[in-house]
Amino acid sequence: MKNSNKSELVFCPLGGLGEIGMNFALYGFGPESDREWIVVDCGVSFAGPEIPGVDLVLPDIRFIEENRLSVKGIVITHAHEDHYGALLDLWPRLKAPVYATAFTANLLAAKREGEPEAPEIPVEIFKAGDRFKIGSFEIEAINVTHSIPEPVALAIRTEAGTVLHTGDWKIDATPVLGAPTDERRLREIGEEGVLAMIADSTNAMRDGISPSEREVSASLAKIITEAPGRVAVTTFSSNVGRIRSVAIAARDAGRQVLLMGRSMRRVIDVSDELGYLEGIPSFLSEQDFGYIPPEKAVIILTGSQGEPRAALARLARDEHPAVSLSKGDMVIFSSRSIPGNEKGIIEIKNALIDRGVRVLEDNEALVHVSGHPRRSEMRDMYEWVRPSIAVPAHGEPAHLVAHAALAKEAGVKSVVPARNGDMVRLWPGDAEIVDQVPVGRIYKDGRLLGTVEETGIVERRRLSFVGHIAVHVELTAKFTLRDDPEIVALGIPEADDEGDDMEDILVDAAADAVESIPPKRRKDPDTVREAVRRAVRFAAADAWGKKPIVTVFVSSP
Repeated sequence: MKNSNKSELVFCPLGGLGEIGMNFALYGFGPESDREWIVVDCGVSFAGPEIPGVDLVLPDIRFIEENRLSVKGIVITHAHEDHYGALLDLWPRLKAPVYATAFTANLLAAKREGEPEAPEIPVEIFKAGDRFKIGSFEIEAINVTHSIPEPVALAIRTEAGTVLHTGDWKIDATPVLGAPTDERRLREIGEEGVLAMIADSTNAMRDGISPSEREVSASLAKIITEAPGRVAVTTFSSNVGRIRSVAIAARDAGRQVLLMGRSMRRVIDVSDELGYLEGIPSFLSEQDFGYIPPEKAVIILTGSQGEPRAALARLARDEHPAVSLSKGDMVIFSSRSIPGNEKGIIEIKNALIDRGVRVLEDNEALVHVSGHPRRSEMRDMYEWVRPSIAVPAHGEPAHLVAHAALAKEAGVKSVVPARNGDMVRLWPGDAEIVDQVPVGRIYKDGRLLGTVEETGIVERRRLSFVGHIAVHVELTAKFTLRDDPEIVALGIPEADDEGDDMEDILVDAAADAVESIPPKRRKDPDTVREAVRRAVRFAAADAWGKKPIVTVFVSSP
């Protein structure tokens, strides 16, 4: 195709390539000096224990923020947090039109209501099968199957040709909600010619085909029918098909369903409004728990990823004021752990087992199925679409490398091993990485967004390992100690290995440090402060083996 005005088509991920989560992809078209951009997805990752206190991890979008006037739109493929969860925080930095399906738009609106200071984002609603223009780009939404309502792949067309951005997908001939992945349309697009495919790599290391959601539904129905006591099912709140399956199984078994968890309620309200829960009895609230006989109760709740404040964790600790689980009840983990969440999940499982609750996972029964394609499904997609270029996306390095090998086996001419920050030129010429842009992570810490340094995470992490000691030294007019130094120690052992009180050891070290300074030099508070800080740290290290953070306050007439 003729290249007018030295135009280029580029793909540049700022999140999602080299990790699971935080998906944020850029497509640019035009001359390098005057390029139009679209954003596909705007997701988050979740904080682990290595970044204490942080609520969410978001992509650093400074590169595109500097070019925000050239951003023509933001297109969301589906409403999972790792694909749309950063919108409320990052949209004010771009302020471009947002395009999403009705389910995603309604869920975003419901989420905004829970965050009073969140921006009001205008959303253009589309559905699978629609085509719409965004600047130099024409977008076609293609129905795919995933573990949430209304997921779409995107055929992104420019003068350079068509790029298929798969989003999250799988092949499921019998989904519980929505239509199957649109094989016919994907084959047609393949016949038209596809320049490149940027595709999901999550299950690129798993052979075969993912089971159907319908099979999970049948398995859950059998388990719920045969269970002697209460059955609690924990899953992602966005998996409306799974929630519907559990609700139908409970209805058919003569049981009532109680919902727990704010995010679960929010998704259910949106799903009900859009008609996804037709034919299902109304869900009960936590206050109804005491009126349901154990053998008639099913609980659907949040907390499948070990979140310490979620409903399941509270039940495991027996800390919920209205709902509890007893010996003989069952908890079904209808989900798979996200990498990094294993420790929290194991702790919850052990707490439940300790109390006599039966824990059922997907290694014992078909209680969960992934929403991502396994290798045979990926081969089918390559056969349908036949792209000239493949860029493995949505995965950790092991997934991306496995996907790259599969794409080569499928006969793709050019496979580009891109990572976050790589600028991939898809056209003209051979596909290759032509530049790197600034990339990284920013953190949502309460109401604030910032880098590791700006949010104080580095010091916070140190505090979690070594604690903090505050020392107050008061000097007289003659610069002698008015009294023993005062110490407040947080996260410090009470005593050393000989049983001596740690605070007494530190008070003595502080006093000795002051008295070791010549009287004339005690007039300089900085000298006193540094001498005391060093002495207290050394004393702590000598008694404990660790060097805490020490802050010293010096007051004098």
